[in-house]
Amino acid sequence: MQMRQRRFLPSIKLLLALDAVVRHGSVTEAAAELDLTQSTVSRLILSLEEQLGKQLFSREHRRLIPNAAATNYQRDVARALDMVQRASMSVVTNPDGGTLSLAVLPTFATRWLGPRLPEFLNAHPGIAINMSTRIGRCDFRSEVFDAAIYFGDQDWSDVHHLKLFDETVTACVSPEFAATHRMETLEELSNVPMIHLESRSSFWADWFQGQGGQPTGAGGMLVDQFSMVIQAAISGLGVALLPNYLAQIEISEGRLVPVLKQGVSVRGAYWLVWPKEKNDNIALKAFCNWLTG
Repeated sequence: MQMRQRRFLPSIKLLLALDAVVRHGSVTEAAAELDLTQSTVSRLILSLEEQLGKQLFSREHRRLIPNAAATNYQRDVARALDMVQRASMSVVTNPDGGTLSLAVLPTFATRWLGPRLPEFLNAHPGIAINMSTRIGRCDFRSEVFDAAIYFGDQDWSDVHHLKLFDETVTACVSPEFAATHRMETLEELSNVPMIHLESRSSFWADWFQGQGGQPTGAGGMLVDQFSMVIQAAISGLGVALLPNYLAQIEISEGRLVPVLKQGVSVRGAYWLVWPKEKNDNIALKAFCNWLTG
């Protein structure tokens, strides 16, 4: 019978000491975080070096100075500790299993997914949802997520894709802004400040083409999240381009009013993606069925 090779794993205690010392650049601050004495932290670091057979720090006037090996090692260890922490929290919050960890676009999480989640959770009482927001794409190899929701094309490699819906957008302004600016034609709208989203460089060009006009290079302010786009428009700072799932909420509440043709199709869609090795995740299967039901 073939024996399984023993894992080469330093203890958590040693890895926590390494992580804290490198992050803080100070044994004193690391000791305070870990609720240990400075001498204990120094001994833990020495024990780690002895176990690895590799010097990670130089000693200067009672200070520990990390070398390149320590910095690289700490970066990987920090990711691993985060994965262990998330897995442990999943066990604590849902000991019966069925936990689904999602990486979600910030405004999509709060304005579209969040209000709908009670329906899913009521239908699946054994499943717990953990969410973290991500503007960019997460790395399934180093982050503990079962799936992610992102905007773009079907071009994320080594994952399965489930299309949620295409993007349609509406230009909106505050009622006060509409009362003081003429925006009955594309030419008139081109002369007012526009609010641009950092991650959507072609957003306004797509909208102008969808309106039957030419893209404009009109200036305005640049922000990095839709929540800021919405607030800037409500504050009267310009015209905002919003996905319909957001625009209709603000329009129905009277905080924004639409400009020109509504629901213009633009490039991109919202997708749920997950690594291929997560195919057998029961909670993920239930979530996919609910999204497509």
